[in-house]
Amino acid sequence: MSTIPTGPSAPADGPAACPEPDRVVPTWTDPVVAQASEAVGGPWGRHAPVGRASFWTPLRVCLLFTTTVLALAWLKQAPCSDGDWTGSLQYTHLCYSDPVPLFGVYGQGEGALPYLDARVEYPVLTGAAMALAALFSGWYDGLAAAVGGLPAVPPVQSYTVVTALLMSVCAVGVTRAVLPLTGRRPWDTAMVALSPVLLVYAFNNWDLLAVALATLGMWAWARQRAVLAGALLGLGVAAKLYPVLVLGALFLLCLRAGALRVWLRAAFAAAAAWLAVNLPVALLAPENWGWFFAFSRQRPANPESIWNVLLTVTGNRVLDGPLADGQTPVVLNAVVAVLLLALAAWVAWLVLSAPVRPRVAQVAFLLVAGFLLLNKVYSPQYALWLLPLAVLARPRWRSLLVWQVSEALVWVLTMLYYLGTENRGVEVEWFFLAVLVRDAVLVALVVLVAREVRRPDDDVVRTSWPGVDDPAGGPLNGAPDVVTLGGRGPVLSPGGARGVPRGVTQQLGPPGDGTWPRCDAGRRSVTAPRGTPAGFRSGPAGAG
Repeated sequence: MSTIPTGPSAPADGPAACPEPDRVVPTWTDPVVAQASEAVGGPWGRHAPVGRASFWTPLRVCLLFTTTVLALAWLKQAPCSDGDWTGSLQYTHLCYSDPVPLFGVYGQGEGALPYLDARVEYPVLTGAAMALAALFSGWYDGLAAAVGGLPAVPPVQSYTVVTALLMSVCAVGVTRAVLPLTGRRPWDTAMVALSPVLLVYAFNNWDLLAVALATLGMWAWARQRAVLAGALLGLGVAAKLYPVLVLGALFLLCLRAGALRVWLRAAFAAAAAWLAVNLPVALLAPENWGWFFAFSRQRPANPESIWNVLLTVTGNRVLDGPLADGQTPVVLNAVVAVLLLALAAWVAWLVLSAPVRPRVAQVAFLLVAGFLLLNKVYSPQYALWLLPLAVLARPRWRSLLVWQVSEALVWVLTMLYYLGTENRGVEVEWFFLAVLVRDAVLVALVVLVAREVRRPDDDVVRTSWPGVDDPAGGPLNGAPDVVTLGGRGPVLSPGGARGVPRGVTQQLGPPGDGTWPRCDAGRRSVTAPRGTPAGFRSGPAGAG
C-alpha cells in the first residue's frame, strides 16, 4: 500500500502521457498567475522540467521577493525616519510609524528601559524588542561620534533604522516558515513575499515579531515538535496576544482527533515560555507590567474598528455613550466579550461538524479574522497577523489580492483623514467607507474559508495534489477522527475512519482494483477511492 504518486493538473493542451512534477505549478492552476505569466512568455511549458533548479529554488526566489518588498517598504518609510514631520509629512507621504514618536515618549533616547523605567502599552517581548533596538542604535551613535566616516544621524533615525532591520529579519523568518507549511504548493509562499500588506505595514509597528514567532510555531507543529511549537507560540503571546488563538485552533483540532495529550504538551510549553518572559518583569515592576492589561481594558474603540463607526454615526448614543478621558467602556467590553465567545462557539461547531477535519490554517484564520472584526481595536497593521494564515487557509491570488488592497486602502484613507480637509485631506465619511469596505471584504474571505471547511472538495490545498490532508497538521495530518458532532451530539467515528474527499490521503491497492488515479489526456484528475462519502464534488483545482 502506498500513497498516490501523481502530480497536479496539467495544462489543457498537455500530452496524453501524464507529467510528473513534484509540486503544483501555479501557472497551470491559478488563473491570476496564468494571466500574469503572459508578461514573461506565458504559463510554464508542458515539457519544461519542474523542481530541478539548482539555485533558484522556490525558497530563494521567495526570500528575494521578500527582501525586494522590504526595500520598497523602507523607501516609503525613509522620509519619516528622522522624526522631522514638519508640514504633516507623516500623512502626506503615508510614512507614519509608531517607533518614531514612541522613542521619545518612552525616553529611550535617554536610556530608559521599557517597563522598568517607563510604562509601556505593549506586551513584554515587544518592549524587549524596543530596548534591543535602542541598545543597538545607541552603539551606532557612539561609534559614529568616535569614528570618522560613519554618517551621524539623529538618535531617533538610527533607532528607526535598527527597528526596521529587526522587523525585516522577522519578515524573512515568516517567509522561511510559511514555505514548508505549503506542502506541494511551495509557490504559495510568494503570496506572502509579494504582499501589498507587507509593503504598507512592515515598519509601522513591531507586529512582525509576533507574526514571525506564531508562524515559526506553526512550522514546529507541522514537524511534530509540539513542545517547541508551544514555546514559540508562548513567546508570540508575549509579543502580541493573538497567537493564543492559534493555540485555540490546535485545541479544537486535537479534540476532534483525540490528540489532547499532544496539545497539552504544547500548551504547557507555551505557558512556560510566556512566564519566563513575563514573570521577571512582573516581579521587578508590577505596576508597569500590569499597565498593558489595564490599558487594553480602558481604551475605547480605536478609529479603524467597526465600533468607532457605529459610535460616531449614532452620535455616541449607544453602548456606553460619551466617555471621559480614561473612563473604561464597560458596556462595549461586555458586548465584545459576548461576541467573541459566540465566535469561539461557532468555530468549534464548524470544526467538530465538518465532513473532514479542517486544516490548522483554516481554523486559525477564522479565529483571528473573527477576533479582528469583532474586537474594539483593529489597528491597520494587524493585517500582518492575518497574512500568513490567509495564504495558508485559502491560497488563491484573486481573493487575497482583493483583501490586501482593501487593507492598504484603509491606510491611505487613514492618513488622508488625519491630514485634515484644510490640508487637502478627506472627510471622515471617506475614512469610514474604507473601514467598511475592508471589513466587508474580510467577512467575504471568512465566508469563503468556512465554505471550504464545509465543502472540502473546494479546498485547493487538498484537491490540487492527491494524497494531501494538511501540510501544517503535524501530528494531526492524516490522523483519524475520534470526536465529531453528529445529529445527536458527539459521536465516535466508526473505527476512527474519516471521510476522505478527492485529494485527501488515499491508500492504493493492487493496480487495476479501482483505487488508482486515472490520468486523462489534457488534464490530470484523480478518481476518488472506493468508500469516499457521497456528496463530495469534483472540480478543477484552480477554479475561483
